[in-house]
Amino acid sequence: MADVEERDAARALAAQARNVAWAANGTPWQRFLRAISGGRWGRQSSGWTVIRLDAPWQDTPSSERPGWRERAANLDGDVAFAIDYTVCAACRLGWVEWPYTMEKYQRCGLATAALEALRLENPGLSWHTLGGHFQDSRPFWAAAGAGVPGSYQQRETCPHAPEG
Repeated sequence: MADVEERDAARALAAQARNVAWAANGTPWQRFLRAISGGRWGRQSSGWTVIRLDAPWQDTPSSERPGWRERAANLDGDVAFAIDYTVCAACRLGWVEWPYTMEKYQRCGLATAALEALRLENPGLSWHTLGGHFQDSRPFWAAAGAGVPGSYQQRETCPHAPEG
């Protein structure tokens, strides 16, 4: 269980969710190699380096899903929160997957702040997830999806978006 100072620090971090440091999807050469390998080059199994920026909130290429991004919150050297996402502007759709919050920072607003920041950065999209929701995560997704177009309900990716 987190102490009061840790929870207060997590709440302060949540308030900064719109101040994000961005990392590119690699050099042009890395993007070319990923494209011609069908996305296989650069995956974790072949030595993909997980990018960590020296910033409270960061947006980097996902190490799990080629073509997706990861939004993460760093606190005291730990990844306090992370979620993978992708958007298709053509279809006006967005997907989020695998939200993770360290247990001691749960219910401090990190997930809510990150999801809101993604929606504000990508206005007018309908937001979804790829998979079904585990029984214990259904209350989270119901609360997170209230009033959100798409309500974070399950939906396959469109032909333009990476499968994930």
